[in-house]
Amino acid sequence: MYQALLADARFHELLLAFDHDMADAARREGCHCGGVLHSGRFRRKPRGVPAGLGEDYHWRLSLCCAVHGCRRRKTPASLRFLGRKVYLGAVVVLVSTMLHGATVRRMEQLSELLGVSRRTVARWREWWRKAFTESPFWRAARAAFMPSVDQQRLPASLLERFAGGDAERLIALLRFLGPITGGAAVHAA
Repeated sequence: MYQALLADARFHELLLAFDHDMADAARREGCHCGGVLHSGRFRRKPRGVPAGLGEDYHWRLSLCCAVHGCRRRKTPASLRFLGRKVYLGAVVVLVSTMLHGATVRRMEQLSELLGVSRRTVARWREWWRKAFTESPFWRAARAAFMPSVDQQRLPASLLERFAGGDAERLIALLRFLGPITGGAAVHAA
């Protein structure tokens, strides 16, 4: 079910459109100094990108203040990138979710489809169980869920808390994770 989303270029184009919307909103807010924000995007080399997506998908949207002496960068949240992780956020979430029911055959398919190794998936699982659960973001955000989320089953237990079909639930989870996807928040998570 979720494997189809990972290979669906239209789904990933939708995530890119959401990223553009969030960058536009951040641009309208302006800089803390009152300056105008200009594009300061930078190239990423994401893994797990499905075929059929253009070059624009490889750019992380970011903004930079135009005021001389300020030039502060503002990197809005992203639904495509999960902080500094090389693989796309949707890949990290869904492959980590599938691992709970992953057979050897399914892991082989994921490796063929996305180029992700078993060791990489193990590192993601460790990140969900340790770094994520100990982050200031999760310590504050977990209070929004009653009953509490089973931290040993993350991210599957978190994905289950959102309503809708597969795509809607994944988008809702990626939006929820937005605060840890860019800027200073990445270093706090």
